[in-house]
Amino acid sequence: MGGRIRELFGDASKDGDWAAVRLRVRGQTIVAADAPGLSRDLVGLTLLEAAAVPGERLAGDALANAISTSIRLPADPRRVAVAMSGGVDSGVALLRSLPNAVGVTLRLWLDPAGPDSERACCSPDAVIAARQSCHALGIPHITIDARERFRKAIVSPFVASYARGETPNPCTRCNDSFRFDELLSFANRIGAAKLATGHYAQIVERDGTLALARGLDEAKDQTYMLAGLKPEQLARITFPLGTSTKTEIRAEASAAGLAAAKRAESQEACFLAGGDYRDFLTRQGLVAAPGAIVDGEGNEVGEHDGFWRFTPGQRRGLRVSAAEPLYAISTEPRTNAVVVGPREALARTEVRVRGRLSPGTNRVEAKLRYRSPAVPATVEQTPSGFRLHLDEPAYAVARGQAAVLYADGTVVGSGVITGASR
Repeated sequence: MGGRIRELFGDASKDGDWAAVRLRVRGQTIVAADAPGLSRDLVGLTLLEAAAVPGERLAGDALANAISTSIRLPADPRRVAVAMSGGVDSGVALLRSLPNAVGVTLRLWLDPAGPDSERACCSPDAVIAARQSCHALGIPHITIDARERFRKAIVSPFVASYARGETPNPCTRCNDSFRFDELLSFANRIGAAKLATGHYAQIVERDGTLALARGLDEAKDQTYMLAGLKPEQLARITFPLGTSTKTEIRAEASAAGLAAAKRAESQEACFLAGGDYRDFLTRQGLVAAPGAIVDGEGNEVGEHDGFWRFTPGQRRGLRVSAAEPLYAISTEPRTNAVVVGPREALARTEVRVRGRLSPGTNRVEAKLRYRSPAVPATVEQTPSGFRLHLDEPAYAVARGQAAVLYADGTVVGSGVITGASR
């Protein structure tokens, strides 16, 4: 059998223990292997077959590090790449994608000073849980080390956004411009026709174009976080849980004996590793410089220790005595000031957004924060995106947050809020 032989090496360590895997590979076939700690000899297996071999934790980590960037497969219309987080949702997405599934987990950067990194969907333990879910079903699992790319693409802009006085949503940015790009790139590399994820959303056709639609379980609907996905991406994606409820998913996972059936929900903003974003921003270099808290007329009514610690609608931490409750209305990075006022001062009826809008869209339901209800609005296109005229005031509208527009439950526009007025 001809062909050049390559050598692949991977290692892993934890708490002073270390493991290593060294492979010699011709094409995609392993011809020699030094891989202690795995459940079987790898010689004669393809790299994809080796990815389904269980073993001790560090041996599995080392094998994943050795092979993850080297797997290349021809296109197969039956093959499905399944994004695995180690949780119950991705576990059931895997079940529903059998038998030609390949699990993949992105390992992302986490704040090493965070107090609870193992709650994150991209933590080392989550990677292990995802691998075990796959191996329990005899399915290959690949780990993609995307830590530095993630830090540059998502974490650094998050910090810079707060420094500009914005309130960014890193999860929407991650899905729009990082996570699905990485996952679809992997799907292409292994010749998978589809990418499946455990999100609660649906894909429908609207005016001849694929569009995102709310999942059946309204309490778990994730279209707000996924709204930036483009039609060409949706053509490659499938959401196996879109027509199910969370209760049904947990029951299916339990019936199948998945260890993830009782796993707790992963947190948002995974890179914070369970910590407060203000502490994180301090560690990332934002200076907690004292500044003035002023009212709507510019009168100083208190002092703060960093404008970026406040976001529109916030009450906690103001430490200002007043006859009525006061809220943060806006921040002024140039002067390091925080403007406060009564709740009425937060009311906004016009919102400007940088983003995209489906042609012909006029009346929408506009969701301006993840946990806020949608507001009826009229929308008009602008050179850089669109402008919303809300039927009723919205409160705590913040620059940097995502605006997602719906018509009959389908996403018809999305973007980043750049400003708002009364």
